[in-house]
Parts: sequence; C-alpha cells; structure tokens
Amino acid sequence: MSLKFYLILACAGGVGVLCRFTLGQFSIRTLGIPMPWSTMLVNCFGALLIGVLAQFFANRSSDTVELQFWLISGLLGGFTTFSAFSLETVLLLQSGNWGEALMYVCLSVLLCMLMCVAGMQLVRFV
Repeated sequence: MSLKFYLILACAGGVGVLCRFTLGQFSIRTLGIPMPWSTMLVNCFGALLIGVLAQFFANRSSDTVELQFWLISGLLGGFTTFSAFSLETVLLLQSGNWGEALMYVCLSVLLCMLMCVAGMQLVRFV
C-alpha cells in the first residue's frame, strides 16, 4: 500500500471521528437523548452503515478494495469501532461459527471492561 493510501485512510478516520462527535452532540442537544444512549445511537447507526457497505462491496469486484478500506476501516472505524465488532460477529455467525461468535462477543465485552478498569486502577496507583 502506498503513502497516499494511508493518508486517505487517516483522513477518512478523522472525518469519521468528526461525524461521531457531531451526531452525538446533535442527539444530546437537539433530540434530548442523554449519555450513554446517544453513544448507543451512534453505534447502532454505524452498525447499519457497515452492514450496508459490507453487502455493497460483497456484490462488487475486487477493484474496490481501497475504497472498501477507506470507507469501512477509515470512515466507519473512526465513527465507531463497534460497527467493526458487529460486522465481525455477523460474519462469524454467517459462516456457522456460533460458538466462536458467542465467545467473541462475551470475551470482547468482558475483557474490554476489565481492561478499562485496569487502566483506571493503573492511573490511581501511579
């Protein structure tokens, strides 16, 4: 991959972050949706968008690989990593790996929560 590819990917991620912040603020200030529900709204919208794009690219030829990375990994990765988590779980389920999907969901939620607590504790002890 070229430097241009990575720069476009980084810019797409930045746009995704701005979109996440804007939608979150809009849902809080305009729609009156408090935290953490505004975050859930962003995550659900991101999951919808990644589903649309994943199916769109599945129906296309491989000449759209760079665009796929820019939109899914860059834009939506910046928008919400929960969308990537959702897609990976759905792909596991679609391939018949129900046990692995369940383990992935449970371990992802549990381990990430534990790591968050560990990070908080680390700062408290330092």
